[in-house]
Amino acid sequence: MGVWLDQRKGDGGVMRIRTAIPEDVDAIYPLASSLATSFDVEERSFRESFQQILLDDHALLLVAAEDEEVLGYCLGFEHATFFANGNIAWVEEIMVSSARRSQGVGRSLMAAFERWSAARGAKLVALATRRAAEFYRAVGYEESATYFRKML
Repeated sequence: MGVWLDQRKGDGGVMRIRTAIPEDVDAIYPLASSLATSFDVEERSFRESFQQILLDDHALLLVAAEDEEVLGYCLGFEHATFFANGNIAWVEEIMVSSARRSQGVGRSLMAAFERWSAARGAKLVALATRRAAEFYRAVGYEESATYFRKML
């Protein structure tokens, strides 16, 4: 388990951004379910994907945790491209529990993902969003393209 960031809080607690471990599956499932708007997250499929992601060398699944409580997660990947003259990183999902939003959890998850991406030589970090544009602008992202999809 890699630790990407420890943040001490005023109340003496510590929020840790770390690489997810198999035991996080039950805490991440409800967060992933609340993120999805186009799909219903099926628990069996989620558990299978969770295990695959943990084994994928091009994926990073981070969790923000205080003690044993998972506050949020960030899932992203890095891959080679032609247009950027090398690798880019893509944030696929990020979700923070509703009780912990606006407390720096998402910002810390993004910062840790950006450090991982830079360490792997990524030229940029990109993502798509429908509901969180203001958050991404606040952490330094700018709009770049229109997102299209086709359901299969």
